[in-house]
Amino acid sequence: GLKTVRECRVGDTITLASAPASAPLPGYRHPKPMVYAGIYPVEGEDYEALKEALEKLQLNDASLVYEPETSQALNFGFRCGFLGLFHMEIIQERIEREYDLDIVVTAPSVEYEVHLLNGDLQIVDSPARLPEEAQIEAIKEPWMRLEIITPTEFYGTIMILAKERRGIFVSQDYPAPNRVQLNYDIPLSELIVDFFDELKSRTRGYASMDYHFLEYREGNLVKLEVLVDNEPVDALAAIVHKEDAYHKGQALVSKLKRLIPRQLFDVAIQASASGRVISRANVKALRKDVLAKCYGGDITRKKKLLEKQKRGKRRMKMVGNVEIPQEAFMAVLKLEDE
Repeated sequence: GLKTVRECRVGDTITLASAPASAPLPGYRHPKPMVYAGIYPVEGEDYEALKEALEKLQLNDASLVYEPETSQALNFGFRCGFLGLFHMEIIQERIEREYDLDIVVTAPSVEYEVHLLNGDLQIVDSPARLPEEAQIEAIKEPWMRLEIITPTEFYGTIMILAKERRGIFVSQDYPAPNRVQLNYDIPLSELIVDFFDELKSRTRGYASMDYHFLEYREGNLVKLEVLVDNEPVDALAAIVHKEDAYHKGQALVSKLKRLIPRQLFDVAIQASASGRVISRANVKALRKDVLAKCYGGDITRKKKLLEKQKRGKRRMKMVGNVEIPQEAFMAVLKLEDE
């Protein structure tokens, strides 16, 4: 009794009810997503249209997986799993071109294995779902075997790039004159953002790369949270290496300070990791010149007017709401590794 087409997936064995097959046909393994990202409609009323678009795309692309997700910053959307960054870009382009939808795609993340102190194992594909640090025994991240083939003149620059991305050198080969193959073990989270673009840029387009899954390895990882006006913004959270938390937190805070419009009250932007604030900036309040009509006279009059303004701003801060504009949110993601 299949009620919808999506219940019958690519790779399923179809058999007769009168003479059913004893076992499904061998040889098909369901593809496992490696990269995850949230997809949200820019306009809230496009949610159903986005859901329908993903259902149709899944019919001819069995490797796409998705489930409903809610974000405080972006409201209702879907958490989607992809085979890689290129696959994610294709799905994004098809949704925008074929279904004429305006969407926001959050920063891509990978699937982590989280071992809890009580012995449980949790698979986490979104930073917002990471358990409290006090409950975690270890976090393991996926590592890939990376193969880069390049002209020998770019040997040094590739070594620097791989080191910057926590790559571990494994071996090298010389398959042809003036050609070198460099093999690295590298975390998938470092590959999915813009590693390929950087590689092409630093080698003037001559280098090529390939990678495959190696294993899960334990890492010194923490959750980096961004708080705007003391409220955590779940869509900007990230799981990062502890050594990089300070620099990434500082870059996010600096970028948000430039992008969030000024309010009628001071807005604090903070980045926190491991339960403490590691970076902070204030978006200064818009301020009306209440002393414009005071051309002279006693200073106490001016002080009273400024004090009254301060009390008003304090009241406004208690009820004021800070909305992060869509452009600011998207720009922060594009410049994630600034």
